[in-house]
Amino acid sequence: MKVFSSLNTRIRESHSPAPARNSFTPLLLVVFCLGACTTAPRAPQTLDVYFVDVEGGQATLIVTPAGETLLYDTGYPGQGRSDPTPGDPLIARDAQRIMSAASDAGISRIDFVLVSHFHKDHFGGLMELAQLIPIDTLIAQGTESQKDRGKPGSNDLLLAYEKVRHEMSHIVPAAGDRIPLEGVETTVVSSAGTVLEISLENAGELNPSCTQPGITPSEPIENPRSTGILLQYGKFRLLNLGDLAGQPLRDLVCPVNRIGPVDVYLVPHHGADDSADPATLAAFRPRVAVINNGAEKGGSALALDTLRNTEGLEGVWQLHLSEAEGAVNFPPQHIANLDTQSAHWIKLSAKADGTFRILNGRTGEWTNYSAQ
Repeated sequence: MKVFSSLNTRIRESHSPAPARNSFTPLLLVVFCLGACTTAPRAPQTLDVYFVDVEGGQATLIVTPAGETLLYDTGYPGQGRSDPTPGDPLIARDAQRIMSAASDAGISRIDFVLVSHFHKDHFGGLMELAQLIPIDTLIAQGTESQKDRGKPGSNDLLLAYEKVRHEMSHIVPAAGDRIPLEGVETTVVSSAGTVLEISLENAGELNPSCTQPGITPSEPIENPRSTGILLQYGKFRLLNLGDLAGQPLRDLVCPVNRIGPVDVYLVPHHGADDSADPATLAAFRPRVAVINNGAEKGGSALALDTLRNTEGLEGVWQLHLSEAEGAVNFPPQHIANLDTQSAHWIKLSAKADGTFRILNGRTGEWTNYSAQ
């Protein structure tokens, strides 16, 4: 395993961290209280994770016990549409929602932003967020293979991203690298279509559930390139694979399980059909699954049914009530948003002994989970 800070060959560009842009006022006028604003301040000696509602994209804010921060993806640009118009960036819906979570966590800067891949619902909010809060280091693959996809506005958004990228330190991740967060072991398990070559500790056994073929990814270019990470704080383990799908997802678990069991699994690709491979769930053996779906994106009937029939799952949490055809949602107390007018987060707080609890931002109620 290699740590980013010692990998000079992985640092493609290094600049001074971007200063706070306090002079930019349109985005800073109001940071709405869109999550669980009555949440108590972050307790000491806990790893806190905010699954921010960006309505079918991803923005996961991680705050370590030492107060360091990692933001995994930044949601959509502008109003949250996949085809933003020139006037949209001043709206900054998802950047504002991230700022609400940052305020709740009591943080005033972000140490690392990790961009899992270059779909608008994962990297599109970065440009607006960089105007609201200082960001020290960007962890992301290069954009060269993403251009000229033929989608209107795609290159314009990438050019805006590259401009912001040049204003901060930039690290290109590779599977097996470690992100230097104090007290939390954070391992890159997939990136740019490749995965770990060596199994992690307490993994490496053959996976008997690999007899059936894997699921073909619904989007075969970008999603299989997702940068995925495993966070371990003491005995607690959380796996976040972005939109990883297809062969790279399969390679993590077949024929050998390279990850091992986890406590919390953020289901890839927002709980779409291509996330519902039973072999992955048999390998990761999650105690809790979280789905960052939107009302009309992800949370498919197949994915929800697969989770419902997964042995050992103690809870499944959804960011939104799924309106997908045939979807049978989990109980309302495990769903943060029952409509598209609200924007509540799901918050996780874990201790080194393996105990953790999860907050439904809509109800303000915590659910406790004992150590495994």
